[in-house]
Amino acid sequence: MDSQTSQSSQASQQPHTFQVDLRGLVDLLSHHLYSSPKVYLRELLQNAVDAITARRAEEPDAPARVRLFAADGGLRVEDSGVGLTEADVHDLLATIGRSSKRAEGLQEVRSDFLGQFGIGLLACFVVAERIRVVSRSARTPDAPPVEWTARDDGSYTVRTLPHEERPEPGTTVHLVARAGAGEWLTEPRVLALARDFGSLLPYDVRVGDEAVTDLPAPWNRSYASPANRRVALARHCHELFGFTPLDSVELDLPVAGVRGVAYVLPSAVSPAQRAGHRVHLKGMLLTERGEQLLPDWAFFVRCVLDTDSLRPTASRESLYEDETLAAVREALGERIRSWLTGLAAGDPQRLAAFLEVHHLGVKSLARHDEEMLRTMLPWLPFETTDGRLSLEEFAQRHPVVHFTRTVEEYRQVAPIASAQGIGVVNGGYTYDSELVEALPSVRPGTVVAELDADTVTAHLDTVAAADELALAGFLAAARAKLDPLGCDVVLRAFLPLSVPALHLDDRGARHEQARAQAEAQADDLWAGILGSLRGSAPRARLVLNHLNPLIRRISSLNDPELIGTATESLYGQALLMAQRPLRPADSALLNRAFIGLLEWATHGESAHGEPTEEQGGH
Repeated sequence: MDSQTSQSSQASQQPHTFQVDLRGLVDLLSHHLYSSPKVYLRELLQNAVDAITARRAEEPDAPARVRLFAADGGLRVEDSGVGLTEADVHDLLATIGRSSKRAEGLQEVRSDFLGQFGIGLLACFVVAERIRVVSRSARTPDAPPVEWTARDDGSYTVRTLPHEERPEPGTTVHLVARAGAGEWLTEPRVLALARDFGSLLPYDVRVGDEAVTDLPAPWNRSYASPANRRVALARHCHELFGFTPLDSVELDLPVAGVRGVAYVLPSAVSPAQRAGHRVHLKGMLLTERGEQLLPDWAFFVRCVLDTDSLRPTASRESLYEDETLAAVREALGERIRSWLTGLAAGDPQRLAAFLEVHHLGVKSLARHDEEMLRTMLPWLPFETTDGRLSLEEFAQRHPVVHFTRTVEEYRQVAPIASAQGIGVVNGGYTYDSELVEALPSVRPGTVVAELDADTVTAHLDTVAAADELALAGFLAAARAKLDPLGCDVVLRAFLPLSVPALHLDDRGARHEQARAQAEAQADDLWAGILGSLRGSAPRARLVLNHLNPLIRRISSLNDPELIGTATESLYGQALLMAQRPLRPADSALLNRAFIGLLEWATHGESAHGEPTEEQGGH
């Protein structure tokens, strides 16, 4: 009994082989692993190139030819590579995932291979219903040619052929298009795909009589002069990416096996936009969307390069994120940084043209790199009360570099601060406030201070006590009108005379306004919580200009209702001048003040001699 149980247990532990549903696998490849059916041609080219590389490892003088012929709904790909024996066919093509790179004697050249032979052929089922491979081994020249024929239902046959069927070593792959995929096997499409994928391959590749390869790569060619080189690279960029670059940056990392060029975009792009770079792996195009190739700050360039050190992902359509890629990314970023500093030192006109378009990218770099900030300081433009200047020039003019953190704050104070002789930098744009705050680290002795409402108010002239006392009734009415909006009213004298009123607040006041608004709209529980958060932050201020003639006329009014309407109008106009976003209460106030002024104006006109309807205009 125990013996029978033991035998049964041993039998149940016998290994079993997975059964692969080829149709399901092809669907997986076409809809999940690969982004497009076009990759079938890349896989065929990779198999051919790998086969030639393997043969040349043993026969350095062996021919290196790949020929593609498209006709009658089919494609034939011939290579002069190492070829296969019948045993190789069973071992490599009938076993999913087995790689020809594991073949005996080729371990030392594995780094020269691009892909896996079996998986590459399976990818062809994305466009083909039948694949026929005829191959003859160069390593075993006496072995007969072998034929492997497979269908997309998972069946295949293997047979040997007479020697005359294939006299020379190498492999020929025949594809028969599946229903609906015939367009992928037409000669124009095959030629276009072959040139796109294989233009930098090191071997002689042709579609019919048309050459596919175009070597050496544009960045590896010799030119009569630097100007000729720039023109040639600009032409290459236009053909590849569709734009004429502002400049080109050489990307040469011999230690990492990377060589290429970065093209500077001629127009500004969002820093959040992911750049698509073209990456070739040992001459074969790997991806057109190599987003992780450069640091995020280098969004102003598009790259094309060839590498033999970076690892592809399983689909071989992107790069594997590892330490090598991180090191290459850092080194390529250093090349772009060096190019920028070189322009600053030797070609300021080209640098100015670049910064006119891409100052945002350089600011992004400079905020983390003191040396770059120091280099770019005389060139980076900032919006200031003195016009568009560099921080270096602005700091030379003003002993204290004041700045605002938001564009709204800058718009509030810029006209008044300028008239008072206060220099202000608009730090509300991306990266600007960070760079202003970093200024003392690269320019010792520079004093940087954030400008807030209190600082501006302190620079405005106070009004004589007697004058303010005479206007006490007017100010009380104005304050009562704006108190529900969380805004105080103060009287000052300042330039320019043309500004009747100035609306000033800071982030603390805005936070308090937002809290109060939320409290008013909340239920009892949340209102209690928000009420407990009420702070002692200063309220917003409407600063009336005692020197302005309009303010003087309004302050002499005796009608409280008219004073209130005029105050609301001044408040609304000050908000609009500061280009602040309006709350619903502010919009309602503006509408109410506008209607009130119209009613007052028409009523006043009627009172001056125009008969009203009630008075009997007849």
